[in-house]
Amino acid sequence: MRIIRLLVARNLTLFFRDRMGFFLSLLSPIILFALYALFLGNLQIENLQDNFPAASSDDIQGFVDSWVLAGIIMITTLTTGLSALNVFVEDRTSGRFKDFLVSPVRRGHLVGGYLLSSFVIAVLVSTVILIVGQVYLIVAGHLPAAWADLFKSFGYICLLSASFSAISSFTVTFIKSSGAFSSLGTIVGTIIGFLAGAYIPLGTLPITVTNAINVLPFSQAAMLVRGPLTEQSISTLADGESQAVSAMDKFYGVDISVADFAITVPMAIAAMVVVLIVFAALGMLRIRTHIR
Repeated sequence: MRIIRLLVARNLTLFFRDRMGFFLSLLSPIILFALYALFLGNLQIENLQDNFPAASSDDIQGFVDSWVLAGIIMITTLTTGLSALNVFVEDRTSGRFKDFLVSPVRRGHLVGGYLLSSFVIAVLVSTVILIVGQVYLIVAGHLPAAWADLFKSFGYICLLSASFSAISSFTVTFIKSSGAFSSLGTIVGTIIGFLAGAYIPLGTLPITVTNAINVLPFSQAAMLVRGPLTEQSISTLADGESQAVSAMDKFYGVDISVADFAITVPMAIAAMVVVLIVFAALGMLRIRTHIR
C-alpha cells in the first residue's frame, strides 16, 4: 500500500502542478453553471411560471439552479476523472513505463495508482463544485440543500467518481497520443451533458430518445445527484402537492424510466456498482498489458 500511496501522491502532484489545467478544470463547470443560471435558464423559468403561476420567481429560480447544479456535478465526476488520467497517457507516450519496470514498482501498483488518483481528483473537484453551488444558492437568496441531502450527495459523488474513473481507465488505454486525449476530452465534455439530460429536461425529448438515454449509466447517475439536491426546491415550488411533485420529477429526470419500467434509486446504485466492477477489471487488464 505504501508504494500505491506514493504513486497516487506522484500522480496528484503532476495533476495539480499544472495550475492552469487544474484552474480550467475547476472553472469550466462554474462558468457553465453561471451561464445557465444567468441566461440559459430563462426558458425553464418561463415554462415553470406558466405551470405554477402562484409560485414566486425566487422559488422557480432556486429550483432551476439546483437542477442545473446537479447535472453539472454529475458531468464533473466524469470529466475531471478522465482529465486526471492524462498522467497515464503521458507516461505511455513518453516511454516512462520502462523506467518503472526497472524499479521495484509492480504493474499492479501502477494500475492502482492511476485509478485511485483519478478517483481522488474527481471527488475533490466535484465536491468543490457542490460547495460553490450551495454558497451561490445562499447568496442569491435561494433554498440550499439540507445537511442530510448534502451528505447523501457527497456519497453519490464518491460512487460516480469511482464508476466513471473505471470507465475512463478502460477508455484511455485506446489513446496513443496527447492530441487524441485532448480530442477525447472535448468530445466527452460536449456530448455527456446531452446523454445525462443535464441541460434539457428529459420531458421535452421524444419518448424513444428518452428511453435510449435512460438505459445509459449517465442519465441514471444524474438522477441520483438530482434527488437530494432538488428535493426541497421541488417540494417548495409544488407547495407539497404530490401529483405536481411527481410530474416535475418525471419531466426533469429526478425519476426516470425505460418505457413503463421505473428505475429506482437502489437500481441506479446497483447499476453504477456493476459499471465500477466491470470497467475497473477491464481497465486494469488493459493497463497491465500496456505496461511492458
